[in-house]
Amino acid sequence: DTLSLCVGVWGVCVAQECGSPGLQVRSVWCVHSEGWSTHQSNCHLSERPAQQRTCISVCEWQRQLFEWQLSPWGPCNPSPPLLPNRCVTAQRGLQRRTMTCVRRSNSTAVSIHVCEAFSPSPELEQACLLPCPLDCVVSAFSDWSPCSRTCGPALQQRTRQVLAPPLYGGAECPSLTQTRSCSHDTTHPAHCPSEQQEHSYSLWAGPWSQCRRKGTLPSGRTTVNFINVKRHSENIQFEHDHHDHHRGLKASWDIHTGYQTRQLRCTRNDGKNAMLSLCDHDPAPVNFRSCVMPRDCEVSDWSAWSPCSKTCRTADQLPGFRSRKRNMKRIPIGGGEECPVLEEAQTCNALVDLLPFCPRYDWKVTNWGSCQVRPLLSQQDHRHGNSSFLCGGGIQTREAYCSPEVAIVKKKKKMSRPVGRSFCSSPLPLLIQPCSVPCSKPCRLSPWSPWGPCVHDNRVEHHGKKGFMLRTRFIVEEVWGQSESCPHITEAMTCHDPISFKWRVTTQGPCMPQDGACGRGTQDQSLKGICQARETVPSVKCLVDPPPLQQLCEMPCPGDCVLGPWSSWSPCSHSCSDKYAEGKESRSRSILAPPTEQEKGCLPAPVLEQWRPCGTHPCMVYYWVTSVWGPCTPDLSMEQNTTAQEDAVERGCGTGMQTRQVHCRRADNGHVAPGRCPESTRPDEVQSCTLPCKVECVVTPFSEWSLCPASCSPVNATISTQSRHRIIIQRPANGGQECPATLFEERECNPPPLCPTYRWQTHRWHPCILVPDSVRQAVGGHTEACGIGLETRAVTCVGVDDAPADVAECVKWAGVMPAAVRKCRVACRDDCTFSSWSKFSYCQGCGSWRTRSRSLIGRSKKRWRCQKEALVEREACPCSEYHTQVHGSWSPCLLPQQHHQTGFILTRRGYHQSKGSTQGWRAQKEGKECGQGWRYRALACLDHQEDLVEPAHCNSSGIEKEVCLVPCPLDCKLSEWSAWSSCSAPCGGGVKMRSQWLREKPFNGGRSCPKLDFKNQVREVVPCYSECNPYVWEAEPWSACVIDPPSTLNSSSTSQPLCGEGVQMHKIWCVKKEEERRIIVDDSLCDHGEQPVAAQACLLPCPGLCVTSEWSQWSECPVGCNERELRWRSRTVLRMPGSGHTCPQLNQTQSCANTTCLSYSYAYSDWSSCQLSDNAVCGQGTKTRLLNCIRSDGKLVELNMWKLSAPCEVSCPVDCLLSDWSLWSECSHTCGAQSQMSRSRVVLQQAGEGGRPCPSQLSQTKPCPIRPCYSWRLGEWSSCRVEGAECGEGLRERNLSCVVHWGSLSGPPFPKAVPEEHCMESRMSKSIGTELHQPCSVPCPGDCHLTEWSAWSTCQLLCLDGRSFETSGRQARSRAVVMQVPESKDSCPSQVYETRPCQGGTCLSYEWITGGWRNNQRAVWCQRSDGVNVTGGCFLQNKPSTVRHCHPPCAKPFSFCTQSGVCGCERGFTEVMTSHGFLDYCTRTPGPDYKKADVKTSAGRLRPSHVQHKNHPREWALQPLGPDGRVRLWVYGLMAAGFIMILLIITMSFLLW
Repeated sequence: DTLSLCVGVWGVCVAQECGSPGLQVRSVWCVHSEGWSTHQSNCHLSERPAQQRTCISVCEWQRQLFEWQLSPWGPCNPSPPLLPNRCVTAQRGLQRRTMTCVRRSNSTAVSIHVCEAFSPSPELEQACLLPCPLDCVVSAFSDWSPCSRTCGPALQQRTRQVLAPPLYGGAECPSLTQTRSCSHDTTHPAHCPSEQQEHSYSLWAGPWSQCRRKGTLPSGRTTVNFINVKRHSENIQFEHDHHDHHRGLKASWDIHTGYQTRQLRCTRNDGKNAMLSLCDHDPAPVNFRSCVMPRDCEVSDWSAWSPCSKTCRTADQLPGFRSRKRNMKRIPIGGGEECPVLEEAQTCNALVDLLPFCPRYDWKVTNWGSCQVRPLLSQQDHRHGNSSFLCGGGIQTREAYCSPEVAIVKKKKKMSRPVGRSFCSSPLPLLIQPCSVPCSKPCRLSPWSPWGPCVHDNRVEHHGKKGFMLRTRFIVEEVWGQSESCPHITEAMTCHDPISFKWRVTTQGPCMPQDGACGRGTQDQSLKGICQARETVPSVKCLVDPPPLQQLCEMPCPGDCVLGPWSSWSPCSHSCSDKYAEGKESRSRSILAPPTEQEKGCLPAPVLEQWRPCGTHPCMVYYWVTSVWGPCTPDLSMEQNTTAQEDAVERGCGTGMQTRQVHCRRADNGHVAPGRCPESTRPDEVQSCTLPCKVECVVTPFSEWSLCPASCSPVNATISTQSRHRIIIQRPANGGQECPATLFEERECNPPPLCPTYRWQTHRWHPCILVPDSVRQAVGGHTEACGIGLETRAVTCVGVDDAPADVAECVKWAGVMPAAVRKCRVACRDDCTFSSWSKFSYCQGCGSWRTRSRSLIGRSKKRWRCQKEALVEREACPCSEYHTQVHGSWSPCLLPQQHHQTGFILTRRGYHQSKGSTQGWRAQKEGKECGQGWRYRALACLDHQEDLVEPAHCNSSGIEKEVCLVPCPLDCKLSEWSAWSSCSAPCGGGVKMRSQWLREKPFNGGRSCPKLDFKNQVREVVPCYSECNPYVWEAEPWSACVIDPPSTLNSSSTSQPLCGEGVQMHKIWCVKKEEERRIIVDDSLCDHGEQPVAAQACLLPCPGLCVTSEWSQWSECPVGCNERELRWRSRTVLRMPGSGHTCPQLNQTQSCANTTCLSYSYAYSDWSSCQLSDNAVCGQGTKTRLLNCIRSDGKLVELNMWKLSAPCEVSCPVDCLLSDWSLWSECSHTCGAQSQMSRSRVVLQQAGEGGRPCPSQLSQTKPCPIRPCYSWRLGEWSSCRVEGAECGEGLRERNLSCVVHWGSLSGPPFPKAVPEEHCMESRMSKSIGTELHQPCSVPCPGDCHLTEWSAWSTCQLLCLDGRSFETSGRQARSRAVVMQVPESKDSCPSQVYETRPCQGGTCLSYEWITGGWRNNQRAVWCQRSDGVNVTGGCFLQNKPSTVRHCHPPCAKPFSFCTQSGVCGCERGFTEVMTSHGFLDYCTRTPGPDYKKADVKTSAGRLRPSHVQHKNHPREWALQPLGPDGRVRLWVYGLMAAGFIMILLIITMSFLLW
């Protein structure tokens, strides 16, 4: 049927309450075989299963008692398998699994219905996809074997092997053997010579029977049976001797001997049996032997299950495991059953959700340490000696340790204990971070101001005449980071007659004469009051009477002398007076116009200059000095002020008070009385401060004591220790409690139990046991009791004082059990007899041999076979000479291990510093990474035979060491800074540079060089400023106007004053401007175009002329370019003119266009390099540039130097930071030359820019002493050997020998055999159950047999389009059938193959390979992608054709099928094609030598059979075909004439009849 009923799973049991009956339902539907469903009525309703059933509703708590336990899904099997030609990429398959219902408590199985009541049954089948069927793939055939016989009928075979088995329903493997008869020739005649026997005979031996106890006779024949040939011995039944069970000996050590028999027969080379006498064999074949009765292994009962490895819930959700063991009570012997598994494990606590959560561990960190700058210094930095003043960028570190998370600590305030680092699986937290140490700044002060007037002290009411003159300076930048504060900023000198306020005349009006235009008059003036600081104050504060608002003046008359106004008082020559000098100041006025003789004359010259004393007070300078502020102490007065105290608490831990001492000091002497200094400038002696909080030391609790060794210890072993530690979380500060001195504690462990002492005790060998005489007689053997037998001895396990112990103890502690059975021989009458061995000869020294001999006695001297026996044997002489031999090269130079406790210290690359550390991670500042160290190499101790022995024989530790030097890393070295270059801008702001050159490149991991230019230089740029006109002209004030005297010829006798036009002169110098002085230089350095004139015309008004003052300054022009705007200046009349004269212009105006129509712009210099403090290495800095003002005409407007600054940062050259080297590990191997110890370190911080890079070597090794390795080595399997016969059932053997080697069995040096005692002393297991004998068979001539197993094929993966679908591949090997004679065909076995999984396979593909066409045929074969030719693997539907055919067939004359598969013409003919591209006909190629060409067509071209004849017919003279291949017309005429002739003949014949 194509329709069937399908059912779903039972639903949930529906009931009113849990525990009561309910109802379950399921769905039932009708399904077609193609997968689509239809109505139920289309299926047989009589076969419809039930859709509902009664059930018991379960309670929720009952669901936790049982669960479904499902097995893994089984393999995907094709269902049904598809043919290869119908499968494209995959085929459908089916997977199955099993289910059981188990209790959750103990995983015991219960009825399935119990779980069905709780939850639906899970699916037991699921669909899956399989690759397309893969056929068996076999290799190509080998060469043909030699003939099975040298003459007569014989066979040859060739075989092939299986490369890939059939999978997923693919075709089975074809026959692996091809057989053919040998061809008869001279080397292999068809008949054998008469003198040669036609048949050969071989002795065949069957397998040995089971070992029988003595006293039971063999049943059945043990010789040949010509009627029913059997290859195996019959099963022989015997009764056990139960008497042994009642013996007093321990059954565990009893070894019972028995005997074995086997069948012998003689076979002929054609596969038939023959009489045994035809098989001549010397010595006589043996069909019995002694054996050891098999005894099975006996084990104890299972121990109790160990605790579950998982007792809490983790994130992996994996179950735990528990194990149990059992011991061996009796060792198997004689081929008895091997011991079963002695240890097994199973999962436990699979219900992870029911377990409590496991403690979680995480990294904890200590507080950050202080910021350190010294680790950033380069090697050539001169600041290594004193690093206390370093500042700027630095690094700070902290320590990390593993401890339980806070959530599992019962009390949050309780510190958790540190635990081992292995508990924390998360990455290490950041242990190093950049930091900054603020750089100290000196106090920057402005220059001193001029001395002020003598004034009273503001704070003290002075009633005397004492006052103070003050000068001040202000703080430009406060001091920071230095212990000393800024110096005093006010100085005072005592003076007399202090003036607090005075009047100052601000403006004066013109002189208004009282009578007429000249003469005496009055002049108005305005006043204002100023204080001692020259600030305007209300006039009421001036206590002295103010000057009058009008003062007398005098307007010169036209003939009077006109004097200029008084100049300002010059600066005082001395600021104070002493006995050596007094201060003076002066002022002067000049004659502007001479008088007439009749008028008022000018004052004499001395009157035109005035002097007055100044600075009359003594030169005693006083100032206040202060001490450093004291510590901040609690301020008791603040306790009453709660509000102020709360504000202070927000800033710290309370408000305190600081005090300092204040003294008055004289500049040239010590302290003076405070009254000498002005009280108004006295500094404060008390200030408030914030009290720093006390920081207590915080440490973790001690960790748990480390574990002591749990295993037993040998005698005289050193006592182990255990330790615990704690970690400082926070260092104390500000008077907090100090940290404890003890951070690490160590104590001795309790002595562990001594390892038990057990040994094997051997007893004497028992006499040699032979096969019983009754057995020898029953099987037809000789009756003499001699030959090969067995001898046994007892081997027991004893402990201390030779007390008997359980065998399991010796197996565990004493190593391999000594042999309890060995072969022996009882001499026969016909055996060779020898004399006793002589004593060994004397040894000639180490390396020599000693010999001993024996001789034949009696009849043995005449027996030929006895003469083959060895009569002399030798052995190596004992020797105790040993010597050492260097093995391997020197290790790297290793620095000695630093002494510290458990834990790792993180050190800076290139340095090392180790102190007592704890079990955590922390960073240290400096350490040792170079200097003197040691390097090591291994020494091998060899005996005189060059065999490896223990180093103690050579009185050596096995290690040689010598002093070496670890080169220190050398940083990049630069030269000193060069001198500064000139400023880049010749005028205004620019930059200047200096350079450093590369002196040495970095070496051995030193700091790299900064970024260098193409000249290998590094530059530093700073701003600079150049005066635009550093050389300027300076001139003295103009001299008085000098009138040239009149000529004496024209002068009158009357003396007249000189007036009129004259000359003024002044001196001119070229000076270089500097900050505080002017330097006179050569005039050539100044611009001659701007040189001022040295003389100018002047006018000295004559009497009667108007006299005016000098022009005032031009008024300011408004901002902006406006040509209508004007500026002006003026002058005043100092003497009115006489009659007939007028005054010149008193006001002048000028357009502002020449001064305001100019634009200005700013120009910036380049930024400087980032400038740091002199004590900084890196960090925050400042870069600057200058600002220039440029006028639109290109001229630089001189301003005060404007400097712009911006913050910048110089990256810190942080060196690579590493952990300290770990402790040296244990030796990687207990013996051999490959053993070494290792230590490692980790990278904590990668190197920053410019820092030392991390080294590539993060681990180091050093050799361990070379100790000899003793191992059991299995030899190669021998060829199959049948004892005492030529063919039949035999054994392959391999030996298990004890060898000494250097750690590798493959060498070199190659292993050497040594006595087994060496392997036993090292307690090496001699692998009970190791297969040393393997049954095999040697085919007799004429037998049909299987070949040996082929080699395993290449590991192949299942792939699609080059991609694998599985992680493991498979390999195959096979055995082919070899048939030697045709008569044995019926007894041939079947060929076999087997597969096994393998790892590391490759994807192999198959494709068809074609050969070249030859006679329209070609070879086609399948080839694997690795170039191996195979059979199978390629899809047959894609196989190319091997024979080529033309379609349509080539039936035209002179045509044939070409290599390209189309019809072509023979040589000498040309193809004429149809419109469809097919050959229409062949036409002869025109030309005189077409016959020659036609002759050539008979050779070399493939022609139709009717033209390819050896005897080619002679050509006619008249050709019926034309050159184009068409029939000529005369042929048609001839045919018509022939037809007419036939008609006439028929007509005539009819008429004649």
